[in-house]
Amino acid sequence: MFQRFDKLLIDLPKPEYADPNGASVVQELLGGKFGEMSTLNNYLYQSFNFRNKKKFKPFYDLVASITAEEIAHVELVSHTINIMLENTTFPGDPDIAPLQNAKDLRFHHHFIDTAQTAKPADSHGRPWTGDNVFNSGNLLLDLIHNFFLECGARTHKMRVYEMTEHPTARRMIGYLLVRGGVHVVAYAKAIQVMTGVDMTKMMPIPNLSNRAFETAREFEDAGIHTKLYTWSPSDFRDINKIWTGTHPEDGKPLEVIVGMPEGAPKPDYDDLPEEFAPGVSAEDYQEIVKRLMKSAGM
Repeated sequence: MFQRFDKLLIDLPKPEYADPNGASVVQELLGGKFGEMSTLNNYLYQSFNFRNKKKFKPFYDLVASITAEEIAHVELVSHTINIMLENTTFPGDPDIAPLQNAKDLRFHHHFIDTAQTAKPADSHGRPWTGDNVFNSGNLLLDLIHNFFLECGARTHKMRVYEMTEHPTARRMIGYLLVRGGVHVVAYAKAIQVMTGVDMTKMMPIPNLSNRAFETAREFEDAGIHTKLYTWSPSDFRDINKIWTGTHPEDGKPLEVIVGMPEGAPKPDYDDLPEEFAPGVSAEDYQEIVKRLMKSAGM
């Protein structure tokens, strides 16, 4: 089971200008082959289908706890896309074409299929597919795949960072480069425990430190790259059998945190009348308030 909190992992800046073409690129980090929906669903189904959890509990705990974090990553990327799309169009009578700014943009789905919000799709609008899930049932093979998946995801984040200067995208990517780096190290250590092969000697892949990215340095300076969360007050604590020792890049001690990050406030979004969203007039709203107060006995 999952417990949900109405927060984001980090605060996201909301500048006054839009970057809709940048948002279309960030879609790849959400619904692409190496996007957050892929990391989430790979680990989710590996944890659902894990065999002999008691015997191999540290490995199960690792996959299960990282699964919960990946849900928060999907949410963070989605809100980044939403913020990047704000202020792209303008309200007005339909005859003046208030969505005219969207016709020359590369991702029309944001304006036709949704109300300028994220989609479970890649940068070309192709829906995310379960074909991206790898769950062989062989524990070592799945761990090796997860290591490769995280390295692929890291590569895509680095490239998207270089494609947009929008501060929301860059802050999100900086954070996920650091947290994705944690998962790379975690799976490398799990493989080493199983086989004795030190996968950390291959890191980082690509061969560029997170500190090369301005928005990642803040999080590394705060030690976020050394922490692995249980995402539960009582379960998944055997990740400390794997997440132990020091970080392979800077030698700082690794730490298991029981629970989850503190989080930050989640952004809200204004009405978008040119998209008929949410499609409730001021008069409708007042009637809704009256009905709610009546049902509450007020």
